[in-house]
Amino acid sequence: MSAPVDGPGNGKADLIIRNARLIDGTGGPSYSGDIAIRDDRIVGLGALGGMSGGTEIDAQGKAVAPGFIDVHTHDDRAVLANPTMKNKVSQGVTTVVTGNCGVSLAPLKIDRRPPAPLDLICDTPEGFYGDFASYLKALDDAPAAVNVLAQVGHSSLRVGAVADLTRAASSSEIKVMRKKLEESLEAGAIGFSTGLFYPPSQAAPTEEVIELGKALHDHAGLHTTHMRDEAAHITDSLAETFRIGREADIPVVISHHKCAGADNHGRSVETLPLIDAAMKQQRIGLDVYPYIASSTMLSPDRMAGASRVLVTWSVPHPEHAGRDLADIAAEMGLSQTEAAGKLLPAGAVYFSMAEEDVQRIMKYPHSMIGSDGLPHDTRPHPRLWGTFPRVLGHYSRDVGLFPLEEAVRKMTGLSATQFGLKDRGTLKVGNYADIVMFDPDTVIDTASFTDPMQAATGIALVIVNGRPVWQEGAVTGARPGRAIRRQQLGTFGKAA
Repeated sequence: MSAPVDGPGNGKADLIIRNARLIDGTGGPSYSGDIAIRDDRIVGLGALGGMSGGTEIDAQGKAVAPGFIDVHTHDDRAVLANPTMKNKVSQGVTTVVTGNCGVSLAPLKIDRRPPAPLDLICDTPEGFYGDFASYLKALDDAPAAVNVLAQVGHSSLRVGAVADLTRAASSSEIKVMRKKLEESLEAGAIGFSTGLFYPPSQAAPTEEVIELGKALHDHAGLHTTHMRDEAAHITDSLAETFRIGREADIPVVISHHKCAGADNHGRSVETLPLIDAAMKQQRIGLDVYPYIASSTMLSPDRMAGASRVLVTWSVPHPEHAGRDLADIAAEMGLSQTEAAGKLLPAGAVYFSMAEEDVQRIMKYPHSMIGSDGLPHDTRPHPRLWGTFPRVLGHYSRDVGLFPLEEAVRKMTGLSATQFGLKDRGTLKVGNYADIVMFDPDTVIDTASFTDPMQAATGIALVIVNGRPVWQEGAVTGARPGRAIRRQQLGTFGKAA
């Protein structure tokens, strides 16, 4: 670690960004000043007239903030297959959390096409890893442009251990899963995610998850969950989530909190107080993405609550990627449910949330920002490319949902605290130099549902561990990201 600069700043730095609006990630007021970087650390903040840099950049009043932490991604394979990670660094993202919704590349050996939703991150058996240490070694050997915190997926464990996924795991099968989970945590996995909404895990009773959660308690891991139901039975699912956290005595993060389906619009006024009450008793967190549409596997049984469905990919009919399911069904002379069956396996975007709920959950003081993007979709949801600039530009600046400093906190300091990240998430002398520079007046997402793979505007510079990865509207090709192990983290949900 480089020695921090004392006082107003003196000596030599590798890079100094001058005349910046410094937003430190705590939610406190921004201030004008300079920031200095040496090696992979911040070595000066404030008035640094006494320092010189090998390279100096005049920010001309642009904002400089901690690099954004995408707490909910499915980048498990993308960080290996597309390691410059243009769709993330172009947004200012410097760290991603993978293995969400019960789906991870490890630990799983499989000899066939993986079942949905595992095929959302990899559709061939060769892309999976039999043990978690091998996956993390692959990240070490071929680093990405971003830092990675990786979780173990419950569905991945079930596919590898449970003979019949339509039933609860037997005691012997739970022992197998728990052993694999413990080995993964010892190798560096940060925790364990569930996707009780999805077919591989729907039959898993609460008690199965609690038993696995006890391994997290023993190894000081975190639990994230795509809950069993985000629609009519959302309060029951919240109660189940809280019970898992209490009985296993583990911190829990509710993934992409939403109230799905027209009949449930407005129910965030009901769910957020429940979360508030639970937070007083146990460690609970939540994340949200800034869109009224979700995206996952296409399922004929799960379209009822959506006002519109867009196809993101289809194995038998790849020509329909990006098209409205209603149009496809009309051409086929079938109902939308029947047409969806013809497209499987496939993915889809579902328009199922209310703007009022999205805004209320985003404004909730404890909600973090996560993209939940699917990088291998042919025509992905625009959140893959636009989440963070959309929060900064549309919701903070244009809608006025919260101040810019609060928007940044939800993407940085709050996320670092929830995930136990040491020396990241805030601008502080001695912290790692994960940094984004952007123009508060122009930053905005340009990715849309009709043209989803478009880089945002207004992101001027992104630095990971002291090295630029996005500059002048392009990736630099640098890949300084690190696979961060559980053993390198602090306590989840508390300041590290």
